[in-house]
Amino acid sequence: MSLRKSFVVIDDHPLYRHGVVDLVVQELHLEPVGEAGSIPEALELIQKAKPDLAIVDISLQEKNGLELVKTIRTEYPSVQVLVVSMHEENLYGERSIAAGASGYVMKHEAPSVLLNAVRTVLEGKIAVSDNLRERMLSGIIGGRHRGDPITRLSDRELEVFRFIGRGYGAAEIAEMLHLSVKTINAYRDHIKEKLNIPSAADLRRYAVEWISDQEK
Repeated sequence: MSLRKSFVVIDDHPLYRHGVVDLVVQELHLEPVGEAGSIPEALELIQKAKPDLAIVDISLQEKNGLELVKTIRTEYPSVQVLVVSMHEENLYGERSIAAGASGYVMKHEAPSVLLNAVRTVLEGKIAVSDNLRERMLSGIIGGRHRGDPITRLSDRELEVFRFIGRGYGAAEIAEMLHLSVKTINAYRDHIKEKLNIPSAADLRRYAVEWISDQEK
């Protein structure tokens, strides 16, 4: 039995997964015990391999990786989770930590940042940037952030909002999230209210523009 810490990488881009595995093995000498590209594959892998660490992208084939983080934290509490994402940390970093992750790193960061985050998480500490740490402390001391209105959305509302921005209708979103159309419409109404947007058409335009800005 290996005494090295073991890890898995969960990302729907094979080349990125392989790159992370090679980097972590070469620099930190951890034991790779599997890769996965979807949430069902990830849960099956974690159940089988029981790794010490899961390096997770929260964008998995249009599915909400935050739900995966929550499931890992609930069902496999001994597995540390490090989120590595292309999404802006001001929007998803704090959500990831709240979901149960022990760290958040953006994909554009240097390899050394990822490696330091892996070390920190495996030491049982929280690995986030100074900026994100400051935001989290400010939120605790002074209440939730009042800047970007998107931060007012719940995790599920944000997920629905992103699908709207990608052009999906209520019925399509309901099918993908295994919810009723009535529930999706209720989420849409809550989103409009929180963002102070008067109509569904205005919400769709806003969501499309927001998605476009996020992916630049």
